[in-house]
Parts: sequence; C-alpha cells; structure tokens
Amino acid sequence: MSDRAALRRDLEELLLVSDEPVTSVVLAHALEVDRTDVKELCEELGRAYAETGSGLVLRNVGGGWQLSTSPDAAPVVERYVLTSRHTRLTKAALETLAIVAYKQPVTRHQISSIRGVNSEGVLRALVDRGLVAEVGREEGPGRPMLYGTTPEFLERLGLSSLSALPPLAPLLGRTDRAEDGSGDLG
Repeated sequence: MSDRAALRRDLEELLLVSDEPVTSVVLAHALEVDRTDVKELCEELGRAYAETGSGLVLRNVGGGWQLSTSPDAAPVVERYVLTSRHTRLTKAALETLAIVAYKQPVTRHQISSIRGVNSEGVLRALVDRGLVAEVGREEGPGRPMLYGTTPEFLERLGLSSLSALPPLAPLLGRTDRAEDGSGDLG
C-alpha cells in the first residue's frame, strides 16, 4: 500500500470514529501531515465515495470534515434508526427507566425529583418506545398520571416478571461502600 493510500485509510478511520465534524488542523495533527494535505486527502476520499456510489459521503460542514450517510439512503437509515430495537437508550433514559421499574407506579414529578432534573422529555421518549406506559392516576391534588413499565420492557430485558429485577438494596450498599472507601476490593 502506498503512503498516500495508507494516509487516506487512516483519515477515513479517524473520520469514522468521530461523532462531530473534525477540523483540518486536528486531522493534520493526528496524521502528522500538513493541513493542505488533509484537505486534498478529504477531497480525494469524498470523490472516491461519490464515484463508487457509496452509502457514505464526506462533507465539509461546521468548519470540519464529517462522514455521513448518503442522502439517497435516508429512507433506509430513517427506518433503521426509528426502530427501537436498533437504538440504544441514553444514560438519562436508562436512569429514568430504572426509577420507573423500581418505584412504579410513579409520577413524572417523583421521577424528576429523584433524578434532580426535569424528566418529561425522557419519559415521553420511553413511552414512545413502548417501554413505559401510563398506568393510572394518583389520588390527590391534580390527579397526576402514574407510569409503569410495559410487557415490552420485560421482553427487552429478558425478564419473566418485575420480581425478576435484581434487588436494589445490595446494589446501593455496594455503591455506598465503594464511595466511602470502605468497600472490599478483593
């Protein structure tokens, strides 16, 4: 493989692992080449994708270079991304889901109080994905909506019932000991 081909491969690898546009300066530093060389390499790589009809395109956006899917692939990519089985839950979603699973039925306000941040959007996303559902209304002022997990939640986690969730107390105990330095590492 020629030095130029190796540089192009390395550039492609850097762009692939970057989740945001990368400036020519950063790429030049990582590849140990001039910025002008990076610009030429990026243009070559972009042309190569276009000439082969690749599902990838290389664009100069937001002051940097970024690999993205071809606009022609939008319907397929959209279908894939919107299928909940193929998308990961964010840390906020996992945290919210754990609160619902262990505290259900629970109100949006209770979830937000436990998390310390407004959880309305995250909760709505979990409902949209079918992992959490409205299960009733709390008796009391305003009769707020109560949320609980769904059969889809159990299926996705491979649980037969909520009683199969691991006990929470030992997990909390382990965390407390580790934080105060008294936990047993052996």
